[in-house]
Amino acid sequence: MANTTHTAADTATEAAGHAAEAAGHAAQSAGMPQLDTSTFANQIFWLVVALIVIYFVLSRIALPRIGAVLADRQRTITSDIAAAEELKAKAVEAEKAYNQAIADARSEAAKIVAEARAEIQKDLDVATAKADAEIAAKTAESAARIEEIRAGALESVKDVANETAAALVSALGGSADDKSVASAVSDRMKG
Repeated sequence: MANTTHTAADTATEAAGHAAEAAGHAAQSAGMPQLDTSTFANQIFWLVVALIVIYFVLSRIALPRIGAVLADRQRTITSDIAAAEELKAKAVEAEKAYNQAIADARSEAAKIVAEARAEIQKDLDVATAKADAEIAAKTAESAARIEEIRAGALESVKDVANETAAALVSALGGSADDKSVASAVSDRMKG
């Protein structure tokens, strides 16, 4: 048994030596191990295995997650656009309602102003009519007083003229009775 162990160790040492020699020849002859044509089949096999594993990982795990994220993003964008359109429509409606409210308010203000003007004009007409009536009454009263004053003044003038005429006639040395003096003054006043 010791003999077999020794023989196996010798064989392993010899195999390692041959492998190191082969590697040295390969390194000297090929340069880079990836370009050694004796390992191309092995490299292509593992390349295909790696690509298949990457394909399955991408197609079963990564791409569905990315697709879900993109679909979720698209749904969010679509819902945001729809919400923006709704808000825009509401803003347009609010603007129309605001403009209508302003137009209604202006119309109501014009109506109130017209009613106030009509009421003020009515009050002004009543006040003017009352003032005109008062003025007409005062004018009539004043005219009556003026007529009284005129009549009184005319009588006073007649009396003064009668007295003056009688005084003049007496001063001139004549004699006249009151009746003839009054008739002469009356004729002279008539024109």
